Amino acid sequence: MNEALLERIRKKAIAAPEPLGSYPPTDVTFLLKDLSQVQLERPTEDREEAIQSGTHYSEMLPVEYQPTEDYIQLFHDTLVHSASKVARAAAVAAELIVSNRGLNVVLVSLARAGTPIGILIKRYIEMKYKVTVPHYSISIIRGKGIDENALLYMLQRHGVDAPLQFVDGWTGKGAIRGVLNEACESFEAQYGIRLNDDLAVLADPGHCCETYGTREDFLIPSACLNSTVSGLMSRTVLRDDLIGPDDFHGAKFYREWLPLDVSNLFVNQIVSNYFALTEEAREIANGMLVNPEPVTWKGLQDIKAIQTFYGIDDVNLVKPGVGETTRVLLRRVPWKILVDRLDNPNLTHILMLANDRSVPVEVFPGLTYSCCGIIKPLGRETE
Repeated sequence: MNEALLERIRKKAIAAPEPLGSYPPTDVTFLLKDLSQVQLERPTEDREEAIQSGTHYSEMLPVEYQPTEDYIQLFHDTLVHSASKVARAAAVAAELIVSNRGLNVVLVSLARAGTPIGILIKRYIEMKYKVTVPHYSISIIRGKGIDENALLYMLQRHGVDAPLQFVDGWTGKGAIRGVLNEACESFEAQYGIRLNDDLAVLADPGHCCETYGTREDFLIPSACLNSTVSGLMSRTVLRDDLIGPDDFHGAKFYREWLPLDVSNLFVNQIVSNYFALTEEAREIANGMLVNPEPVTWKGLQDIKAIQTFYGIDDVNLVKPGVGETTRVLLRRVPWKILVDRLDNPNLTHILMLANDRSVPVEVFPGLTYSCCGIIKPLGRETE
């Protein structure tokens, strides 16, 4: 590597991160600037109008949906019923990471959906291999890229050859996967370091990742809630008047919601299933390594068909998969929800939320995903 570039990396002034979030510091370090005292939330309708009028989504935050008691109970019921499935997927992803990257890997979760998944993978590696790997949570933003200061901080701390493994929760249409690819290319152009842009996810229904625990589009309990299952952290924020050239991207830590926090409950419930499935996870991972399923991006074919059928020009208004559909119902203005079939057991909470918000649900035959949320385009009345 060019010595001048190395010196530039070493000398970049990046302050140590502030302690943030409700997770134990041994589980994750958030490389984020604390914006807790800044009023960033905007009502859903106002925020939707701003986004579709050109304001970038990362410049403001949604007012986080406070679920009903029935919905909170659904989270707990889902956690009980799906804990072993989530644990198996996390264990398989962890085994693939260890096989491909080794035990000196540095886990880099993409905030915020990736954070609890990164913790699950870290905990599995600790349990199975008796090795404590570093784990950070950093910001990546569609249309703006990854937090390069966070990348530089990790490389300064762990060496320029550190094997960073990016982690996210699940895939929708693969937008963040594409942003990560472009970000790694940009980083190499600036600093001469080629980062491995492999993205490990718990679930890959979009068929756009090589490292994944499953491709089933099912409800991951951490998708049910917002900050209260993600260490009480908000979505990440990037605004020039708040984030300086030497700052990490920003986020809010909702300390006032500690009594409602289930972040550690979620992690501990999943982790308690690890001991019973280590052999199974290793066998599944070995099979995937021997006979890997190709990355086909076939989920995008669904998106194009939906766009054509409903006359939707902006692909960003189509949010496929259980996780993304949940987000549409929790913090956007939904137009309608498409499902593969009404009796899909993965859709209980989707149908509940749609009913709560009076959003129509339609069957879209042949859908690759379990469901898809469509955001209401400006100027179009809900049918």
